[in-house]
Amino acid sequence: MNGKLVVIGLCGLIIVATISMIVFTPTGPPTVDDMEKHPAPPPVAGGVSKPAAGDAAPASQEKPDMSMTITTTAFKPGEPIPVKHTGDGADRSPALSWRNLPDGTKSLALIVDDPDAPTDEPWVHWVMWNIPAHATGAPEGVPRNPKLVEPAGAVQGSNSWPSDNLGYRGPAPPKGHGTHHYHFKLYALDVASVDLAPGATKAQLLAAIKGHELGTAALIGTYERK
Repeated sequence: MNGKLVVIGLCGLIIVATISMIVFTPTGPPTVDDMEKHPAPPPVAGGVSKPAAGDAAPASQEKPDMSMTITTTAFKPGEPIPVKHTGDGADRSPALSWRNLPDGTKSLALIVDDPDAPTDEPWVHWVMWNIPAHATGAPEGVPRNPKLVEPAGAVQGSNSWPSDNLGYRGPAPPKGHGTHHYHFKLYALDVASVDLAPGATKAQLLAAIKGHELGTAALIGTYERK
């Protein structure tokens, strides 16, 4: 009887010891198989989780170009000016348009000149100011009047010709002098009106608007007489 009790007691101890080993035995470091089956999450830097492989990164959004610009439908930048806008044709000013004026613009001024002319200073083809800020351009064939209806209220100055020198005069470079570049430069001003009389020169206009420019834009066309 006592022998049976001893056997039963030993069996009980073995069962208890086995259960203790199952419950309390530490798992130890992960094996290679465990790491392959259950990979660790990517490290976190600065509180932002690294995207998992295969996740598409957000597409970058380019900011729209808000620079002030001046353009024309008559020619592309850097390309020849059509004959009808030159001294060899009808000598009509090309239609112009502009956009993205700086905040605070109250009026505009325009100067067209030719720095390739064989003169000490660039040859002036057009001077205009008091163009209203709400105007989006100038039509083709602006008349050579001191004050204009379109753009409304704009005033025109003198070009470099010795006569018939009010308003626009188109390209007329010397023959065989190579390609000339004609700069159409637009000025955004912080004043609503420039106090100059019609017929004022480019130099007078630049002196009057000095310190009032909010921004500028330029368009260049070419012309050559062979």
